[in-house]
Amino acid sequence: MNEPSPPSEPDILYEDPYLIAVNKPSGLLVHPSWIAPARTPNLLALLKRRYVGEPIHTVHRLDRATSGVLLFARSADVARNLQSQFVEHRVQKTYLCVTRGWIEDSGVIDYALKPIYDRIADKGSNPDKEAQAAVTHFRRLASVELPIAVGRYPVARYSLVEVEPQTGRKHQIRRHMKHLLHPLVGDTKYGEGRHNRLFREHFGVHRLLLMATSIAFEHPASGESLRLSAPVTAEVDALFRRLGWEGCFPTAKA
Repeated sequence: MNEPSPPSEPDILYEDPYLIAVNKPSGLLVHPSWIAPARTPNLLALLKRRYVGEPIHTVHRLDRATSGVLLFARSADVARNLQSQFVEHRVQKTYLCVTRGWIEDSGVIDYALKPIYDRIADKGSNPDKEAQAAVTHFRRLASVELPIAVGRYPVARYSLVEVEPQTGRKHQIRRHMKHLLHPLVGDTKYGEGRHNRLFREHFGVHRLLLMATSIAFEHPASGESLRLSAPVTAEVDALFRRLGWEGCFPTAKA
């Protein structure tokens, strides 16, 4: 799928002397990666250009195709504090996604996932590691039936789903939804091409419909609970409204 052009400036959701929260666009790398040419734009580089001379540390990641709230630390100590919260499962992450079909009203996916072997980053390690525990909670917010034939079916059905991963395995939400036979729309790796094409051709949507909408954690300095949210983009907002899903998602920025 075609990806949107990267922004010239990062969309800052929150900042203080300790951390920065950014609304990452779909299609933008978090940091330099071997999967893309050396000069491919990335969010870390944009932040370093904005905060010249200041050390900026990545805390966690989002897939290139995923959009939404992402944390960066302004010191190594803060980065270690926040990363330990992730390791200890003290960070609550909430996502919105669109799945094929009408998923159950709510549920818990407790399905172990094998680590994804990266031939560059994991060079020299065992490519056949055992599956690791992976747990995802989900809740259907809305559904729609479209009068568009897909394959042998005369209509197409989709669900808007709120997801909270309890663990943080690579591609966990995308793989878990595929496991339930409800893959994400726009997912070119785990999804279904017929449904991806439907959204491109009928709605002009060329992205993975997975958005990190909020993150809650303990502030590394004050110790107070902090929840940060990212609105969906205007494109996703318009899509949801066309599908009749008004009021089911964070309000998009103007």
